[in-house]
Amino acid sequence: MGALRLLHRDVRALPRSARVSLTDLCDLACVYCRPHKRDGYAERRLGPAAWRSMLRGLFEAGVRRVRVTGGEPLLHPEVVAFVRALRETPFEDVALTTNATRLEALAAPLREAGLMRLNVSLDTLDPARFFRMTRGGRLATVLRGIEAASRAGFDELKVNVVVVGGENEDELQDLVRFAWDRGMVPRFIEVMPIGEGQKLRDRFVPYPEIRARLAHLLEEAPPVKEPDRGPAKYTAARADGPDAGKRIGFITGTSDTFCGGCDRLRVASDGHLRPCLATNHGVSAASEAEHEDAAAVAARVRQAWRQKPDGDTWKGCTEPSAREVSIRKIGG
Repeated sequence: MGALRLLHRDVRALPRSARVSLTDLCDLACVYCRPHKRDGYAERRLGPAAWRSMLRGLFEAGVRRVRVTGGEPLLHPEVVAFVRALRETPFEDVALTTNATRLEALAAPLREAGLMRLNVSLDTLDPARFFRMTRGGRLATVLRGIEAASRAGFDELKVNVVVVGGENEDELQDLVRFAWDRGMVPRFIEVMPIGEGQKLRDRFVPYPEIRARLAHLLEEAPPVKEPDRGPAKYTAARADGPDAGKRIGFITGTSDTFCGGCDRLRVASDGHLRPCLATNHGVSAASEAEHEDAAAVAARVRQAWRQKPDGDTWKGCTEPSAREVSIRKIGG
């Protein structure tokens, strides 16, 4: 593991959460994620039978919460069947993150398959800005997908906004209103110096500045994490205002890393297991999954987990190794 500082087994014996990159394919090229739409894809990916074995192995190794990511997971032709397999395993929580370009047609089938929670990436409400930030995306398509998701009745809907200086920081309140009006929770994410993100260091907007722009909407209390729900922290809307009961989330991977409490493992579309977003280190369970040996997959999961960096000293995406990581390939 070289420079990675390992967790002691008695600190966190098992991974409880996994982000599963169903595919590395994506139909957008967001400025903080990939350089262009021709940056290359994996030579091989797990097939349906291998994925079923991977899921069983993750469960045997202790994982109880799964978030499906990409690339863009809705590009995978078996995404609905994959969600159904997740619910049959059974995991306690099944969520998915999407850019919503194909959500209009898939929202209802995903809900019917058992998807519980859904996050949608939406960095701007301006069509021209959206086209520029995504390098070709159509905002109207995404908005129709969000409306379809609102009708589908998911347990929870969230909007993820990456704040890029000089681009969308003037829209934060509008994005909050958009989300709140649809019963969604807006979450604002600092640009992280991972892969392409490290090229945007001069456009980094820190959490205090993001929060200051929204201070008139929020209680003064510090943000609080949800139990077993990843790194985001949430602040409630003002109790004396018309938005009481609503909230805003913040993800501060650059200004205030959250590695100490991380219980997450990442699974790439080729079967590679990564103990941390900010490094390409890990082990492959592709062969074990393709041989449909769930017990062997579980053993590889435990091996990967032993490589988990020590969160007391490891600082996630601010580490030098993060520059070599592709967000698109591992799902952010």
